[in-house]
Amino acid sequence: MRALVTGCAGFIGSHLTDTLLEAGHSVVGVDCFNDNYGRAQKEGNLARARDWNSFELLTFDLSQGNLAAVVSNCDTVYHLAAEPGVRSSWGNRFQRYAQNNLIATQCLLEALRSSPQTRMVYASSSSVYGQVESLPTREDVTPRPLSPYGVTKLGAEHLCHLYFENHGLHTVSLRYFTAFGPRQRPDMAFNIFCRAALMGAPITVYGDGSQTRDFTYVDDITAATLAAGTLSTVELGQTYNVGGGLRTSVREVLDTIAELADRTLDIRNVAWEHGDVRDTGADTTRARRDLAFEPRVRLEEGLRAELDWINALPSAREMELAL
Repeated sequence: MRALVTGCAGFIGSHLTDTLLEAGHSVVGVDCFNDNYGRAQKEGNLARARDWNSFELLTFDLSQGNLAAVVSNCDTVYHLAAEPGVRSSWGNRFQRYAQNNLIATQCLLEALRSSPQTRMVYASSSSVYGQVESLPTREDVTPRPLSPYGVTKLGAEHLCHLYFENHGLHTVSLRYFTAFGPRQRPDMAFNIFCRAALMGAPITVYGDGSQTRDFTYVDDITAATLAAGTLSTVELGQTYNVGGGLRTSVREVLDTIAELADRTLDIRNVAWEHGDVRDTGADTTRARRDLAFEPRVRLEEGLRAELDWINALPSAREMELAL
């Protein structure tokens, strides 16, 4: 298989790229290396992929380029490129979210109209749900995003579905629930918590720490994403939850990190931020049925892997400066 992976230098995109290459597929990776965080980490994420002759990296903005030639020779498209982050999606930055999440997706879908049998897997987010009344949450619950970021992710889902309905494109959308693990972005909670634990720095927690999330290890997300692009049992035009299967509070996560790091944490609670939801939890019945999805990595094991990865980064001083 020849696969196109957008956002290939990112957290999940780089893991997916490595998995595809190790499985014997060739990969065309696209990334614009924007300034959300340092390019050095993104380049590091691609270190293994660059060792493969079957990997080709293209650097450009999906919302600006003519994508027909890029997708024409690909069997599957994994669209993971996006402008991430709930809290930063308010105000003037929303234009970046509209461009990188909506316009970029529409440009990719337009390019695929000339090869509608190419399957496209779109990486969406549990942020589309907002504050839900039922947990675990099924895909047929009416989405009510609580942040501009969630709005753009849901909008891109709708674009995928309308191109499926109107033009016969083979689209599939996956709603990821709170991914964690090695290569996680430096602005994400677990990365911040682990760095602070290793450095003995204060940890800011929004709210009282009783809020829960369905934390999902990156390898489990990668497995579900690969399955969505390859299995014949996948229902085209469908949306699937991808979650770790066990809701855990932020307070419990911090207790686990403290135990793994063998350190008492300096936790400082502040007020809730706009866009934050109280709880998330994925009903993965549909993904288990069609994607053979079975989350395998439990929270403590995954946290240990992320903590070890951060601890092995080049310089503790760099971690300190980033906090």
